[in-house]
Amino acid sequence: MTARVGFIGLGVMGRPMAENLLAAGVSLTVHSRSAGPVDEVVRGGARRAKSPAEVAAVADITILMLPDDDAVEAVALGDRGVVAGADPGHLLIDMSTVSPGLARRVAAEMEQAGGDFLDAPVSGGDVGAKAGTLSIMVGGRYDAFTRARPLFEILGATIVHVGDHGSGQVVKACNQIVVALTIEALAEALVLGSKSGVAPETVLEVLSGGLANSRVLEVRGPNMAQHTFDPGFAIALHHKDLGIALSEARAAGVSLPATALADQMLASIRQHGGGGLDHSAILTHLERLSEHRIGGGDE
Repeated sequence: MTARVGFIGLGVMGRPMAENLLAAGVSLTVHSRSAGPVDEVVRGGARRAKSPAEVAAVADITILMLPDDDAVEAVALGDRGVVAGADPGHLLIDMSTVSPGLARRVAAEMEQAGGDFLDAPVSGGDVGAKAGTLSIMVGGRYDAFTRARPLFEILGATIVHVGDHGSGQVVKACNQIVVALTIEALAEALVLGSKSGVAPETVLEVLSGGLANSRVLEVRGPNMAQHTFDPGFAIALHHKDLGIALSEARAAGVSLPATALADQMLASIRQHGGGGLDHSAILTHLERLSEHRIGGGDE
């Protein structure tokens, strides 16, 4: 691909995504809040920019991978943001998970500046980011989607145009509901099995061979059994995502009772200091309620 690409946000997800673009031969300029990841990616062949506006000024397409609405609003719409630095024809792709309303607002600002916008959040966690197998759900104009598709094919394995601006974020909210509730259900099963005398690894082995198997079980089950919660996707970020889902549900008149319960579990874990843990640490909330640590007896 001959387009010059900018990438802003080199965190747990963004850094491996940027590295995959470099490995595919993409001409890449990067910027991030922390200098360390920028230094590493620059050593791999990228160029450094001092601001989002500088990234946009030297790129044809800019990708964002940022933690929340506030970060995306500042980077996209701030005084030294992407819109301020972009030439007409620039394509801004936000692969962060943010509210559909913000996605539509950034799209309107980009179009007013003569550019285009896609909201393209992803699923697959750090594992999918490193492997280039993310699921990418894209909202925006179809011609912009076609223009961006070669980049998406480097980053993901499932790439779907889901509708107009904001639609990608709506589908991502749906995804985050299913992931949270699947982790919660798996945690319940592991606590019940363990407190009843069955090893967590045995429970996982049986579940993986039947209808209860899932990608969540395959990727997060082992670290739940081993009680290792280094963040692939942090509790605080998933809590933010369920807040987006519940806000959209209220606006649409949709009832999400199980999602509301999972949201409160994540809130409790954050109150106990676990916001930086992986979202599979939902297990610790269930353990606390049952006064039992899986594989390790009563607390």
